[in-house]
Amino acid sequence: MTIDESEIIRIYGKRWDIEVFFKTCKSFLKLGTEYHGLSYDALIAHTAFVFLRYMFMSVEKRDDEDDRTIGELFYCMVDELADITFNHSLQILVEAVFKSVKEIFQPTEEQMERLTNAFISRLPKYMQEDISPSLAA
Repeated sequence: MTIDESEIIRIYGKRWDIEVFFKTCKSFLKLGTEYHGLSYDALIAHTAFVFLRYMFMSVEKRDDEDDRTIGELFYCMVDELADITFNHSLQILVEAVFKSVKEIFQPTEEQMERLTNAFISRLPKYMQEDISPSLAA
């Protein structure tokens, strides 16, 4: 009796959505009538497939009716968030490896320069051109 009226309506709304879900699954997607086996695993699998069909139909319905579909949201987010480029990710990885080598093996500057030059020389040409001067130095 201490629950707020708006909370009661919210909870009942969720309960009603669940009732509609099961009614749809039973009436239109043949949840109780399509499979008549006695195997527990098979019944679980059948129920899972019925629920999958419901989810597919729900996504399709949303795509047809709502302009704010997942696809459009994805493209809006892509425009706002810059992708990390291959060159930048390669640079991050190489710098992490070299910092780890410096920390663990504590090489001299000459040894680090030899390691860097040997590493860069083994990369494909297109990668060699994209390595920043800070790494090559």
